[in-house]
Amino acid sequence: MERGKLVAIITGVISLILAIAYLALVQFLDSREMIPAPVSQLPQAVEVAHMHANSLGTMHSSFLPPTSQQPNLG
Repeated sequence: MERGKLVAIITGVISLILAIAYLALVQFLDSREMIPAPVSQLPQAVEVAHMHANSLGTMHSSFLPPTSQQPNLG
């Protein structure tokens, strides 16, 4: 048998082995289903608040509710 044919056969066999192993791995992972973790095992959410030191005690006008005055359009 020629060397080229032998290399082609060996390469084909390796390719088939890898393909079958990949399909087996996918089937195994798919058989576990996508069951979510119990709520007790989920990490607790942490809320972080940040205020600038120069804004303590004062409120920027963009945070204030709109005034009840109507603009003078006339």
